[in-house]
Amino acid sequence: MSDYAIVGAGPSGLAMARAMQKTGIAVDGYEASHDVGGLWDITNPRSTMYESAHLISSRTTTEFAEFAMRTNVDYPGHRVLKRYFDDYADAFSLRDSFSFNTQVTRIAPAREGGWSLTAAGPNGEITRHYRGVILANGTLAEPNVPQFAGDFSGEIMHTSEYSNPSQLAGKRVLIIGAGNSGCDIAVDAVHHAASVDMSVRRGYYFVPRYLFGKPSDTLNQGKPMPRPIKQFVDKRLLQAFTGDPVHFGFPKPDYKIYESHPIVNTLILNHLGQGDLRIMPDIERFDGDTVHFKRSKSFAKGTSDDYDLILLATGYKLDYPMVDREHLNWRAAAPELFLNIFTPEFNGLYVMGMVEASGLGWQGRYEQAELIAAYLQAEQTDTARAGRFRHRVALDPWPDLTAGYRYLGLDRMSYYVNKDAYRGAVRAETAALHQPSQTNWTAR
Repeated sequence: MSDYAIVGAGPSGLAMARAMQKTGIAVDGYEASHDVGGLWDITNPRSTMYESAHLISSRTTTEFAEFAMRTNVDYPGHRVLKRYFDDYADAFSLRDSFSFNTQVTRIAPAREGGWSLTAAGPNGEITRHYRGVILANGTLAEPNVPQFAGDFSGEIMHTSEYSNPSQLAGKRVLIIGAGNSGCDIAVDAVHHAASVDMSVRRGYYFVPRYLFGKPSDTLNQGKPMPRPIKQFVDKRLLQAFTGDPVHFGFPKPDYKIYESHPIVNTLILNHLGQGDLRIMPDIERFDGDTVHFKRSKSFAKGTSDDYDLILLATGYKLDYPMVDREHLNWRAAAPELFLNIFTPEFNGLYVMGMVEASGLGWQGRYEQAELIAAYLQAEQTDTARAGRFRHRVALDPWPDLTAGYRYLGLDRMSYYVNKDAYRGAVRAETAALHQPSQTNWTAR
């Protein structure tokens, strides 16, 4: 048995296992499903993937730096990505570290220090003791299901339950929310449903997958522009390519570009322009199969319509159900952690992958894993270096991970960062951890 455990064998768990392997620290991994890949394995019972899902960031900005994908497709689909994680796990023998079909049900402080981990697997329940546990079970598994006034007599489904457009065939569909998944499914729906409407609360910015013939997120790589200039230039550039979303029925955004995650799907605008679907205001109430909408600039008197199916594209909630919240320093919708990784008291719990950012990719998450591994190695081989790191986290101001962007105050944005600011901060801390200990450092 190892000193450390990893919960989850999706992209974050595999990245963590690889970083620990390179550091020479043995781990025990636990995965509730039958194989690696996390949500990208559509056969995983907890996967929220759907048949038409593809990357919304391009291949070269998403893949691990040390392991290129075996495809030239710019935006591969989930089957290609599942194979990629299979190949990654095989190349570095990462499956050897994991127990599959084994769900971690409880992580609690142990009397002798460290953590007691209980898991249910093929041979029944087991409990083991670990010095530290790394939570890498993902952020897109627990559906966010809002409450609405009234009762709907038809079918209500969250996007997590959606797998293919046959579920929408012949139905009058209302999609609530217009995130990337909601827009993907709307594009599916126009070819199969009897009618498609989308109810939205706010406006969105739409990013085409290609600009000037190249994946849009590959432009200006490694040379981030100052925030005000980037917002000014990109807003006008995108509107030149996509048009003003207000023209297609969306409300005008009440925030600046990149202050919320943009929609990487312009097909939705094409279908709106063709009259294949409609944009509707926010929900007021349900009444049988009728949905009443709030007043808006486009619908000053309000409106209503009848539907067979409501599809909730309302996102996901962070969920670490195996650990009491007090141990992860929860604040409102998310744990408050140094670099979204370390608890302020360094209690032996670490979180991998609790970070969202446009363009961060799996390499950005691997850099998280490198930082965790560097700290755990310092704990074992140079306690002064580890202590120096804890001291800085406790007493110094935490780095600004927003790069000056004023992100919307939504639950789903509570762990959102700017990729350049975040990766810079993580790399700086990793480099500092590798520096020799200073003899003049004393713990307080």
